Amino acid sequence: MNERVPWQGWRRKGEDAGLPAAKGPGSRRPFGATWWGRAWLEALEQRARLDPNRLSRGRSYARRGSVLELTVSPGEVEAVVQGSRVTPYQVTVRIRAFTAAEWDAVLDVVSSQIGRVAALLDGELPPEVVDDVHAAGLDLLPGAGEVHTNCSCPDFAVPCKHSAAVCYLIADALDDDPFALLLLRGRPRDDLLTTLRTRRSTTTSTTPVRQPPPPGLPAKQAFAPKHPTATPPAVPRPMGAAGVPAAVQALDPPRAAGVDVRDLVVLATDAARRAWEFASGDGDGGLGLSSDQDLARRAAGLLGTPELADLAHRGGVSARQLTSWAVAWREGGPGGLAATVDVPVDLDPQALAEGVDALGGTVEGNRVTAGRIQLRLGPDGLWYRFDQQFSDWTLARPPSPDPQELLR
Repeated sequence: MNERVPWQGWRRKGEDAGLPAAKGPGSRRPFGATWWGRAWLEALEQRARLDPNRLSRGRSYARRGSVLELTVSPGEVEAVVQGSRVTPYQVTVRIRAFTAAEWDAVLDVVSSQIGRVAALLDGELPPEVVDDVHAAGLDLLPGAGEVHTNCSCPDFAVPCKHSAAVCYLIADALDDDPFALLLLRGRPRDDLLTTLRTRRSTTTSTTPVRQPPPPGLPAKQAFAPKHPTATPPAVPRPMGAAGVPAAVQALDPPRAAGVDVRDLVVLATDAARRAWEFASGDGDGGLGLSSDQDLARRAAGLLGTPELADLAHRGGVSARQLTSWAVAWREGGPGGLAATVDVPVDLDPQALAEGVDALGGTVEGNRVTAGRIQLRLGPDGLWYRFDQQFSDWTLARPPSPDPQELLR
């Protein structure tokens, strides 16, 4: 519990050597760039009941870079503040650290929420942790009378401007490391995460193991007629349309995971539809698609929506290219996409001659071009019509084995 985390702030221009480049002092720079930094400031200004006039003077000191260094440890913050004298002042800001029994109560609540544990183990501090601590009968943020300050300056005011400056710079410390807020309440980050891992593994090991059900019968055997001459029962068919995943109260994944809960809902809905198609015998549910084909398939359902551009960004292609793929998939499925991306084709001279007879124009590989119309012979042996739109060639309609059909 003796962990001390040094966190250095800003020095004036002549004293900056050796300090990392970060948010520099500014005449009106704000404090609290994250939810936990802002929450600290709100508690400081509204709940802690410190002298508001002194706080405003402290903000000015903090903005001008008077806090030279700052160290966070369980229950207190120690800092060095340059005042009007040559020798800097020593400042201490204390808030009550939770007792071991109080931390046990907090961890009981937190560890029961698997989403909270996952976020904490991933280095995130979800805002709901404040609610979890409150549910344990405690407050993570300081309340009235909990912030105690001490300064070596001759000013007897509480807080003095030097202490108030440190209170504001704590918000910057929290912005850099949200776990500093838990450290102030007495739990170092590593100790907290180790305890949470231990609790989760203990909970998992003591959870009764659900025994697998007894082996069943193969479906064909289950629905086989009991007598050779009997009519086999009808095999149950899936519902008339694809279902929608049941609505659940999902926790947002940790930010570091790069996964949005809305994306999970979209993927679950898509998976349900594909499963229904597979169960209905309408294709293989996309199980045989390549990553590009599946990207085009998903994009086809997003044509004309802003979500297509977002999908393109996450898929690593341009929105313009993905739009072309989506149109190709909508009009021609895998064959249309193959014709769009120029999959190599084993040319049949006789088939190619049919395209030339139909359209005329010039021939290049599997393409016959005349003006703003182009016929492409796909790897599936079908003809695909592309129309030129600005500088792009876009699949215009479903394919046909007869190139003449595409020109009518």
